[in-house]
Amino acid sequence: MEPSMCIVPPAPSKSASLKDTANSLGLHDTLQFGPRSIAAETKSTNGLQHRLAHWEETQDNLKLSMLRDVYGLHAPARLLMERRAASTNPHMPALQRSNIHLDILMGRDETLDPSEFFLGMEHGPSFNTHLEMEKKRRM
Repeated sequence: MEPSMCIVPPAPSKSASLKDTANSLGLHDTLQFGPRSIAAETKSTNGLQHRLAHWEETQDNLKLSMLRDVYGLHAPARLLMERRAASTNPHMPALQRSNIHLDILMGRDETLDPSEFFLGMEHGPSFNTHLEMEKKRRM
């Protein structure tokens, strides 16, 4: 993670098209730019899709950079260590898992997502905790 003050994710890198790799005759210059890839030229990347995919990562990077600028280097380092410790909590695999501590550290404690309501309830809870623990411990 490189510290930056970007509010929105940067635009994806564009692949070279025939216009960029054409020689004086208007043909693809294979010696200078390598073999031509039609798949790379026809693949159109949607800017909005890229932005949505990297939105949370960019916002988190912005918050950590602001923490570093205001409080010093220890604040984001401490927050990242707390997140790592909270994300690796041991739990019983047969029971439903709710990691409210990690949600608070990530700033998601006041948001509601569909994944919070639909936690695989269609299968129902497993009542065989011994089998679940053996699966988890690979015994």
